[in-house]
Amino acid sequence: MRVTTLLALAAAVCLAADKKPPAGQVANEQVEISATLLPDREAIQKELGSDLGGYFTVIRVTVAPKGGRSLAVLRDDFTLRSDKDGQRCGAFAPSQVAGRGALVISSGGGGGFMAENPGPAWGGIGGRPRRLGGDSTAIGNTGEAGARGTISSGTKEEEDPVLAKLKEKGLPEKETAGPVAGLLFFFLEGKHKPKDLELLYNGGAGKLALRFRQ
Repeated sequence: MRVTTLLALAAAVCLAADKKPPAGQVANEQVEISATLLPDREAIQKELGSDLGGYFTVIRVTVAPKGGRSLAVLRDDFTLRSDKDGQRCGAFAPSQVAGRGALVISSGGGGGFMAENPGPAWGGIGGRPRRLGGDSTAIGNTGEAGARGTISSGTKEEEDPVLAKLKEKGLPEKETAGPVAGLLFFFLEGKHKPKDLELLYNGGAGKLALRFRQ
């Protein structure tokens, strides 16, 4: 009985190790885009040294221009949409996720998120738990049914050590004829299965939509 149990446990461990994270790929004549979803808070913690409070969806993206043509790679080219409830959100800059320009995430009526109320607290590496950002101007990188937030304009807060890691790992914004890879950060309210998520590209190489599969 013990041998059978141990064999079953070993098989389960092997299956878990072989399970690939959700990923997808899409292309046209000008560009090829591949994306891998960091599937959970543990994976985000391992990648960034912080799980970002569990509020952000993190996607590793590679943008590869075709035909030797130069392409401007921009964070604003990407939007994450969910079939679950129609939410959509543009990619956040690292300074909107951590640091002095961090976003205020706050819940409001109608299933959306309101910028006027304080956001949930989370802690950076070695730092005290704090709110995401502070009171300031609303930003416009989310859809009507998606999450909203504001950018803190405070200058008295100490620099969040997570910010340096986000800048290092984030998708570079540049003009390039070669492949560029990095992370994109999105916020969608609630939990969303990978199969419900669609990564939209609308940039210099046209419009593309990518689905995640395991």
